[in-house]
Amino acid sequence: MTRVALVQTNATGDVERNRGRVCALIDEAAKGGAQFVATPEVTNLIAPGREALFRTILDEADDPCLAAIQERAAIHGIGILIGSLALKAEGEEERAVNRSFLIDRTGEIAARYDKIHMFEADLGEQGRFREAASYRPGERAVVTDAGWAQLGLTICYDLRFPALYRALAQAGAQVLTVPSAFTAPTGRAHWHTLLKARAIESGCFVIAPAQWGPHHGQDETSLRESYGHSLIIDPWGEILADAGEGEGVVFADLDLAKIAEARKRIPSLSNDRDWTL
Repeated sequence: MTRVALVQTNATGDVERNRGRVCALIDEAAKGGAQFVATPEVTNLIAPGREALFRTILDEADDPCLAAIQERAAIHGIGILIGSLALKAEGEEERAVNRSFLIDRTGEIAARYDKIHMFEADLGEQGRFREAASYRPGERAVVTDAGWAQLGLTICYDLRFPALYRALAQAGAQVLTVPSAFTAPTGRAHWHTLLKARAIESGCFVIAPAQWGPHHGQDETSLRESYGHSLIIDPWGEILADAGEGEGVVFADLDLAKIAEARKRIPSLSNDRDWTL
């Protein structure tokens, strides 16, 4: 059994406030016995617009949130998935990356993953989203050894592309990570359903730490609200933990034997057939 904790935060444009809050919640998770902690997408910053984003983000080597979380991992002797950080894209002006980091128990970076699928949506009064206008998409899927399980790394909008998750599972992933800042309207409509589907289809555990709540005040240039409901789901599609609304931490004990049980009952990962259209 491995005790996993998900941190649910409400990031804003204030990077110091965001860093302090997430580190306090990581400490709370460690105190609760977590051996592995995961934080949401854009843990370091949700900026109120493009100008504020590029005025604030830093290179990976200079980001204080990354350094602070590496320190927390080493202090507590736990693994941490930083769901993602908004960072400057290497070699490109006016481009960012949305990057996940797996931090090992010594505080070292064990793996990185850049979000592949850029969020493009028109939600009417709830907003128009064009992530590709600011972020450079990743090109490489990642399965990595976390010491206690093989993790398949994804981020938020990736969730709507099931072929990615099937490929990760067939490449050896046992736990799929889906850190997110899902919008409130799309979260209410699709979040639980999509995450349960990815778990069932792959026979994997799914851990999905999420941002929650309004990120900017009414006087800011962009009002954005995230759905929350950080979820841990087992390979049969059962929800083990749901953070609901508000900031905080939720826990679940993961028994990896459930993966083999689910895949034995329905071996769909090995039942592929060639077909034509």
